[in-house]
Amino acid sequence: MEKILSDKEQIVLDKLTMLFVIETMEIPLTEDSILDICSIKNAWIKNYMDCKAIIHDLVESNLLYKTGSDDKELFALTYEGRECLSHLYKRIPFTKREEISSYLNANRLNVKSSQEYSATYSKNDDGSYNVELKIYEPLITTPIFVLNIKAPSRQSANEAIHKWKTNAPTIYELIYEKLINVD
Repeated sequence: MEKILSDKEQIVLDKLTMLFVIETMEIPLTEDSILDICSIKNAWIKNYMDCKAIIHDLVESNLLYKTGSDDKELFALTYEGRECLSHLYKRIPFTKREEISSYLNANRLNVKSSQEYSATYSKNDDGSYNVELKIYEPLITTPIFVLNIKAPSRQSANEAIHKWKTNAPTIYELIYEKLINVD
């Protein structure tokens, strides 16, 4: 039977859970990745808005640090965050730690690639869409490659974004080889 936690105990557990997720991933994560892992795909932190607030509370408490640009902010554990987690991680139930570790081991590459290849679109006044496709190196917050294309419809823009997620490395390699002399 699961113990019912007070609101304060639940917040502490949620913060420790987030620290555990970030440490277990072993790479800095974007806010979207943290929200996706902790709140959307898993119910480790049940309330999405609480999850968002926890990220910023942990930064203010100096347990996480934020690096990068407005374009791509990454969050990672500080020394204090690692110390805090090392002393308190046993407050996270063993079954939950096992579930988190198992999920992250199975999905680490997907999370990593979702942070390396980004795509967005915006509507133009003429009804067409600008699609911006980017590739990031791990741990680097400025893109190493940006491609802007114009799509005639929203459907075309979504299709380009979907294809980008699976074909970005191949497209980048082809363009790089055609443009850059690698002797």
